[in-house]
Amino acid sequence: MNEHGLFRRRQLPHIDVEDKPYFITACLHGSISAVGLHRIRLFRDELDARPLPKNFTPTQWEAHKHKLMFKFVDDLLDGATPIEHLSDSRLATIVQDAFLHFAEERYDLFAFVVMPSHHHWVFLPKPIWIEQSFRSTSKNGLRRSPREAISHSIQSFTSTSCNRILGRSGPFWQTETFDHFARDEEELIRIIHYIEHNPVKAGFVEQPHEWQWSSAAIRYRFHLDPGQPIPKPVG
Repeated sequence: MNEHGLFRRRQLPHIDVEDKPYFITACLHGSISAVGLHRIRLFRDELDARPLPKNFTPTQWEAHKHKLMFKFVDDLLDGATPIEHLSDSRLATIVQDAFLHFAEERYDLFAFVVMPSHHHWVFLPKPIWIEQSFRSTSKNGLRRSPREAISHSIQSFTSTSCNRILGRSGPFWQTETFDHFARDEEELIRIIHYIEHNPVKAGFVEQPHEWQWSSAAIRYRFHLDPGQPIPKPVG
């Protein structure tokens, strides 16, 4: 697999690139209203109708359109949403602990934040885990990528655990995640800044480290520089 990556498309584009950190966003099921979903479909159709710019390859243009779509959706999520299960501290803690559980084992965890209606995180699968433990296949027999395997594990575990606390069943997360990869260290730092400042942008806190369910709080506590992986908790 080369630096351009492998695109997989369902309703949203997905891309896998070896040795690059992944930036994942997952939304709660129902967190985007019917009007919001309609706006997303219209915007996606408008993007797909745009001609290929002269300074982009087809792969670069797909990645750029994905960034534009991500920003559009994220702005919707930071506004009023009908579903905000993760405002419950018990559920937010489950998601945060899930990110931290396999840090330093399956992946380097660079940043995360749990917001009331969604979460963001960025991680780099560890080569030794891919070599020794990556054996997952999808239902149709196609091998899952490391990104898919890690993301699916987090979504599945947190969905079951959070639904148990809510005393309900059924979908907890939106079916698909939004994902992007960091091309270089400079972009990774920008993504980390974006993730950890999400609660500030949303008006919940004044400083990133004041948000309890964020890598910013851990980074502040342990004096970690941006770009340093978040450590797995001891004990």
